[in-house]
Amino acid sequence: MELYVERGYDETTVAEIAQRAGLTERTFFRHFADKREVLFGGAGALQDVLVNGVAEAPPGLAPIDAAAAGLQAAGALLQEGRPFARQRQRIIAANAELQERELTKLASLAAALADTLRARGVGDPAAALTAEVAIAVFKIAFERWVDETRGPDLAQRIREALDDLRAVTAGT
Repeated sequence: MELYVERGYDETTVAEIAQRAGLTERTFFRHFADKREVLFGGAGALQDVLVNGVAEAPPGLAPIDAAAAGLQAAGALLQEGRPFARQRQRIIAANAELQERELTKLASLAAALADTLRARGVGDPAAALTAEVAIAVFKIAFERWVDETRGPDLAQRIREALDDLRAVTAGT
């Protein structure tokens, strides 16, 4: 991360990352497929927490409320990493390739969320629509949270974004 900030993502090489971390390039590639994955390596854990939060939500909840349970779980996972998230977001925002990779990650989260909603008995297109909306809520809340040095935690920003969604869909 420090190298990306110091030199820029494009100018940073895997050899430099490995050297800074006190590793060989070979060891680096045992952990990461490429230098992008330094920024996206936690996506699997985030997805697991998100889908488990939805799967473990009480039965009978409306699909958006079950999705909200998953979002809250994901928010709790990320909360302690706010400085890292802020730095990571700046690096991604400065590079089109990384922005595309971030969108791919979000699409993957939405697909996993839709599958989990289907497993809860939500039919299509409701499962897909709920998942896409939930990921949009998460994205908006995350961007707002990461731009702040202080202020509400990510869980609160997620609740606020959900409240905004409810207000918009209620026509208020």
